[in-house]
Amino acid sequence: MQVPELDAHRQEFEALNAQVLDISVDSIPSHIAWRREEVGPVEVPLCSDFYPHAEVTKKFGILREGPPLAGISERAAFVVDKNGKIAFAKVYPIDQLPSVEELLKTLRGLT
Repeated sequence: MQVPELDAHRQEFEALNAQVLDISVDSIPSHIAWRREEVGPVEVPLCSDFYPHAEVTKKFGILREGPPLAGISERAAFVVDKNGKIAFAKVYPIDQLPSVEELLKTLRGLT
């Protein structure tokens, strides 16, 4: 998901007592450059699960380990409830953004 869209809805997520994180296998310098050169400042934390470590993406089952682009993560969205259980999980085509409304609806159902 693109961080600017998540950032634009940050207050709606906060109102539902949700913490939004953007996690990718990109390096911290890559995140800094992306913010500086493409999206500008955002409040949503960008987390680096830098490849080859990719512990988070491996645990969530979304690391591409083979062709055509080994070492990147699938585009996916997860909602983890207060008990640490996954309440929502969906993998999207790499060129499709997850629906913010779908995520908010899931969160509303948890309250």
